[in-house]
Amino acid sequence: MLRILTRLARNERGATTVEYTLIASLIAVAAIVAMSHVGKQIEPPRSTAAPSSVSSSS
Repeated sequence: MLRILTRLARNERGATTVEYTLIASLIAVAAIVAMSHVGKQIEPPRSTAAPSSVSSSS
């Protein structure tokens, strides 16, 4: 059992995968936070057209 734990501790391939996963998840969280922050600052477009009072003459 001790040999297995020692071999797992020496294996750096899994550690590299975990590190890249953590970096990717942090980038994803930062992107989501930035997009939601920017999205809240954008105002919806306002219509500048005057309301039309079209009367149908029949």
